[in-house]
Amino acid sequence: MMLAASRPEFPLFLHVLGATVLIGAVASGAILLLASARSEDPAYLRRLGFRTLLFGALPAYIVMRIGAEWMFSKEFGDVKDDPTWIGIGYGTADIGGLVLLVALILSGIAASKSKPGLARLAGVLVALTAVAWLVAVWAMGGKPS
Repeated sequence: MMLAASRPEFPLFLHVLGATVLIGAVASGAILLLASARSEDPAYLRRLGFRTLLFGALPAYIVMRIGAEWMFSKEFGDVKDDPTWIGIGYGTADIGGLVLLVALILSGIAASKSKPGLARLAGVLVALTAVAWLVAVWAMGGKPS
């Protein structure tokens, strides 16, 4: 009970809110980009997928990372050995952030130049990133040693 009372609540709220919006925006962006290949108006879906990633996923990623760093500094700032679940979270967040940026660039090019192959590649990349981030959500919730 004392541990729960001493947890920093606002940084945790920011982290969870950012992660929740991030998963939703990335999943929506992946569905839109992948569905654009079989749509009657593929350019519209490519633009909408790009905007979903740009205005939904990218800000949510930033909020999630700010909340994570803030919470880490308050709870584990002076600990030498981090728990495994923190390593999983940092690994998936760092690599996933790079993949998200690559997918943003690819989907932006696909939306402006009408390149369906790039949209498909960006959709696959963000879908794989969403799966990795769902593993991180499991690790954060289950907290394996």
